Amino acid sequence: MKLCRWGRNGFEKPGMIDAQAQLRDLSGVISHIDQDTISPRGLAKLKKIRPESLPLVRGNPRFGVPYTGITKIVAIGLNYADHAREANLAVPTEPIIFSKATTCINGPNDDVVQPRNSTKLDWEVELGVVIGTKAQYVPEDKALDFVAGYTIVNDVSERSFQLQSSQWDKGKGCDTFGPIGPWLVSSDEITDPQNLDMWLDVNTERMQTGNTRTMIFGVAKLVSYCSHYMTLMPGDIIATGTPPGVGMGKRPEPIWLKPGDIMNLGIRGLGEQRQKVLAPK
Repeated sequence: MKLCRWGRNGFEKPGMIDAQAQLRDLSGVISHIDQDTISPRGLAKLKKIRPESLPLVRGNPRFGVPYTGITKIVAIGLNYADHAREANLAVPTEPIIFSKATTCINGPNDDVVQPRNSTKLDWEVELGVVIGTKAQYVPEDKALDFVAGYTIVNDVSERSFQLQSSQWDKGKGCDTFGPIGPWLVSSDEITDPQNLDMWLDVNTERMQTGNTRTMIFGVAKLVSYCSHYMTLMPGDIIATGTPPGVGMGKRPEPIWLKPGDIMNLGIRGLGEQRQKVLAPK
């Protein structure tokens, strides 16, 4: 099941994607998609609906973040060994955790605005793991039971801010730095989250190509690990790290995003995103 929200920013309607990847209007069944909707009970109710029975949405409407109620974005750093090496950083022996401010949350195709004083704006395609059930001290072999589904996250980063200190948050949480979506794909459709192809282009040039199988720490490990240090609430999202090919790692010289650049990115089965970079406001 693929859930989404569509329409003008702040006025999104609930939607569902059918087998032909067409958008269907779910607003006649539910008024919104929130933490209750993506709970096991909420998803079980929606699974009874045939997407083809819903009205077809014509045209090319804007997609919003696929659900509401994200209380925290937990991000994992250097979770692909080859990405750690391109960044000239040690391969971690346990997950590196940082946070992205919830004010960075952005629609999957909304513009990314370069912050003031930004000089090293970068991209990172990542698998987003959406929590569906409150998780505390979860054992790894049960961790996937707490996952509602999966989505795409572009962990947009300003490296000059990020690397000013040992704490990365201020280079990760700027406004518009968290495109999420377009869909929330329920976990029953993703039988193996450790075998998903992922990619990112900048101005039609392929920059990142990877697969979640090369994660150092897999989804189950990350959900379990994070739940031992913080309570994961329904709607919370874990951004699981990025494969190699970020701008910071390009040789012989890094490549940084600039106003007018277009990012296109996707993960197999989870849809695609597209963002244009705008100059600082």
